[in-house]
Amino acid sequence: MAAAVARCRPQVIAAYPISPQTHIVESLSDRVRTGDLVPCEYLMVESEFGALSACIGASAAGSRTYTATSSQGLLFMAEALFNASGLGLPIVMTVANRAVGAPINIWNDHSDAMAMRDSGWVQLFADSNQAATDLHVQAFWLAEALSVPVMVCMDGFVLTHAFEQVDLPEQEAVDAFLPPLVPRQLLDPDDPVTIGAMVGPEAFTEVKYLNHHKQLAALDLIPMIGEEFRAAFGRGTGGLLQPYRLEDAETVVVALGSVLGTIEEVVDGLRDDGQAVGVLGITCFRPWPAAQVRDALRNARRVVVVERAFAVGAGGIVGQNVRDATRGLPVEVYDVVAGLGGRPVTSASLHRLLGDILANRLDAHRLHFLDLDEDRVRHELQAHG
Repeated sequence: MAAAVARCRPQVIAAYPISPQTHIVESLSDRVRTGDLVPCEYLMVESEFGALSACIGASAAGSRTYTATSSQGLLFMAEALFNASGLGLPIVMTVANRAVGAPINIWNDHSDAMAMRDSGWVQLFADSNQAATDLHVQAFWLAEALSVPVMVCMDGFVLTHAFEQVDLPEQEAVDAFLPPLVPRQLLDPDDPVTIGAMVGPEAFTEVKYLNHHKQLAALDLIPMIGEEFRAAFGRGTGGLLQPYRLEDAETVVVALGSVLGTIEEVVDGLRDDGQAVGVLGITCFRPWPAAQVRDALRNARRVVVVERAFAVGAGGIVGQNVRDATRGLPVEVYDVVAGLGGRPVTSASLHRLLGDILANRLDAHRLHFLDLDEDRVRHELQAHG
């Protein structure tokens, strides 16, 4: 992954190590040290908050800027996340998705990115290391074209620590693909301006509206960049959604990230058994592609949302977005929380889940937890209830 970022020639990198992201920024720092990545400055910082704050300064000064983080590190950046988006700075960040404590857990789920879903950053989710490689390249174009920050989310350990063959674009090809960086705003001592100053009630709504407008503009630009990438590199790893066997699907599984590969294998097996099941992978979660999701699910009778995070005390996060997108359609939406804290999402569990749903044994109005240890939960409730 470090190599993929390096191919984009970021001019300033500021990052603080946190598992499972550490090896990415370690490799980048080594590339800067050895001169493999030039011209580039690697800034040593004292925290994740410092890392993004340094990126904000570097981006405002006109540099192509990159950072990476995970879990508590992303939450430590929270104030700076809103500053970066509010200032309209084209920073690209890898989020190695990891559970958020307490209790401490270093394994994968999507709690970190979902906690920051409304921070004004575009959120792109990779389902494989090839997709992660390609989405990072596309993220720089998107960020700099709209002057918005972009997160590329990839599942911690499942992807970040996987060894597999990846087609890494040549430097010259990436240079030809990415338009030159032309900052929309620039701090220049010879032409001084102020950005990020106090804004009162008379203009704050308009600032937020313009941020929202740029996010919505990304819904048109992301597919276009994806098609440009396909033409240049021969791979369709961009876009907003990844439909799989949807043509006649009555039941559709919706998911984000690396679990999509397992889900697709399960769906292939169900298809062999005569079940009309398909998959809708979400690549772009923010901005939410409501119209595109609605169109993809227009013929479904059941939608099963498998997500690796949830809103405690409320329910599914992705599921609620899907419900909003399908409002008025004759479809039932099932929210299923799976894989929290790195718990494996197995083919066997998905087979049981979909078998129960196809047999109408699950209630679409409840939040379901895949592979929940009900005996342990019952014991705790009895002990502390």
